[in-house]
Amino acid sequence: MKGSLAAVRQAWRNPAVLRVSVLGATGSIGRNALDLVARTPEAFEVVALTAQNNAEELARLAVAHRARVAAIGDAACYGTLKAALAGSGVKAIASPEGLLAAASEPADCVVAAMVGAAGLAPTLAAVRQGRRVALANKECLVSAGEVFIGEVNRAGAELVPVDSEHSAVFQAIGGNDPECIEQVTLTASGGPFRALGEAELARVTPEAAVRHPTWSMGRKISVDSATLMNKGLELIEAYHLFPVEARQLAVLVHPQSIVHCLVAFRDGSVIAQLANPDMRTPIALALAWPSRMAAPTERLDLLKVGSLTFEPPDETRFPALRLAREALDAGGSAPAVLNAANEVAVEAFLERRLGFLDIARSVEACLDRARATGLVRPMTTVEEVLEVDREARVLARTRLSAYV
Repeated sequence: MKGSLAAVRQAWRNPAVLRVSVLGATGSIGRNALDLVARTPEAFEVVALTAQNNAEELARLAVAHRARVAAIGDAACYGTLKAALAGSGVKAIASPEGLLAAASEPADCVVAAMVGAAGLAPTLAAVRQGRRVALANKECLVSAGEVFIGEVNRAGAELVPVDSEHSAVFQAIGGNDPECIEQVTLTASGGPFRALGEAELARVTPEAAVRHPTWSMGRKISVDSATLMNKGLELIEAYHLFPVEARQLAVLVHPQSIVHCLVAFRDGSVIAQLANPDMRTPIALALAWPSRMAAPTERLDLLKVGSLTFEPPDETRFPALRLAREALDAGGSAPAVLNAANEVAVEAFLERRLGFLDIARSVEACLDRARATGLVRPMTTVEEVLEVDREARVLARTRLSAYV
């Protein structure tokens, strides 16, 4: 069956003490997950923590949470990590192979929060344990959707989404028959520039783009939210996660970021999930599912919120959403090319080498060139996914010269 509901509906329940690993422990999702773990230490045992190059912070977290293993992706940081862990009893390992080893440590739940295509192989290593993966890595589904879901189903793993919108859909669908679903609507804040005209958008600076109006996020994802590319990537993820077709997926702009999804059923019912914008809510659900754990989040007070508003996304001013839909419709490696080209473009924008409006333009040019040169093609293995990602980044950097 398309979508991973077969995987997430297994009758697996949390043991009395949940063994947890966090891939990407020093990032926003990783730190929030560890914050929740620290609040109920009797319920969790931390197995492995990883980071790409922040060795000192990784060591601090590993000691604080009594992890067994700390793995750093950049082998050049091994000495720093090992020195920082001296006498702690935490095992230090390094290199991409070290990340795979850490992800393969026996655990009941692996929080997959590594950013970028570098997180694909370690997340797959966690999937192959056949236990729970709390998924917060977009590339696993955007760049490698069919390949990744195939691995999940073969391993009998339990996949629980951590992204707030996908967690909301996961909850709203519940035990309902997939045949009863008419539409799944993801909401978007609209970012900080939803009311700006094209001339104003052309003058947007990196500093303004990373100031998200409702969420506290990293720089790259904040820019993606400002361009609406983040919502486009989430549409692609939702297509692979849930038993719906692309035509059943919709987006509404909802500036208050209180309603995270709406699922419409054939009897006219619409089920929504509401919560204040705090990533600890979906992370807590992923850790505790099918139960729920306490989270120190602000409780929703609709009287205080006052009103909830919705509007359609403007795909003329924000074409990234259209590009994502076109990539999803094209299938094969098109979403992987979209993702790689966008990462290159956002990096250039943050480095002031590219204008805000040129982000989507450069991504579209890269997609057009990829189709013309055969880079958009079927993929069946992780190695093919990684090769397309590599080629797309080379192509995207080459195409940037037209905008710089």
